[in-house]
Amino acid sequence: MEEPNEIPQGSDPDKTFPAIDVDKELNPGRNTNFEVDPVSSQVAATKEIQEQSEAARTQKEREKKDALQTLKSAIIISAIAVAVAGAIFAITKKLKEK
Repeated sequence: MEEPNEIPQGSDPDKTFPAIDVDKELNPGRNTNFEVDPVSSQVAATKEIQEQSEAARTQKEREKKDALQTLKSAIIISAIAVAVAGAIFAITKKLKEK
């Protein structure tokens, strides 16, 4: 009697399918030996690196924009303070003249 995983006698071993591990196929949770496709792994790694560089570039642009916005706000506030100080000085000068 032949065993289920044996190659049948009288046939060419190159033309038969390889034996499978039934326990691994029927219980995938027990299978800890995973085969990794190197091409897919490399593509995924490349995509992840591109996403990280894109995120870093976006973050830099956002920080630069925030810095420019902060500088712009500081200049506007300073200009308003100088205008208010000038107005107060002019009003005080007018009141002293009268």
